[in-house]
Amino acid sequence: MSTEIKQLQRTLTEFAQERDWEQFHTPKNLVMALNGEVGELTEIFQWLTPEQSLSLPENKQEHLEEELADVMMYLLRLADKCEVDIIDACHKKLIKNKTKYPADKCFGSAKKYNEL
Repeated sequence: MSTEIKQLQRTLTEFAQERDWEQFHTPKNLVMALNGEVGELTEIFQWLTPEQSLSLPENKQEHLEEELADVMMYLLRLADKCEVDIIDACHKKLIKNKTKYPADKCFGSAKKYNEL
């Protein structure tokens, strides 16, 4: 795992410990919090056209950055609590996805792997 990711996970753990929040940071609670943050991220784009979603005004861009950070921090806490090397897991999943979605079969298509 990258040292930057691991350091961020340590910082997040320290942040929680300083506030006595470790008791609340169970995998179940972290997934629920993550889901809430993804909902807040979704709200930013909810009523925008595809074109508008590609060029957010400055105030929405700042809000986007904050919500992405919240999602990332909860995801990193969850991975840490569940002892998952998130970078390694991403690499493994990408290898699986390359098999499920070969470029020659899915190029330019939004079909799911079982429809190719």
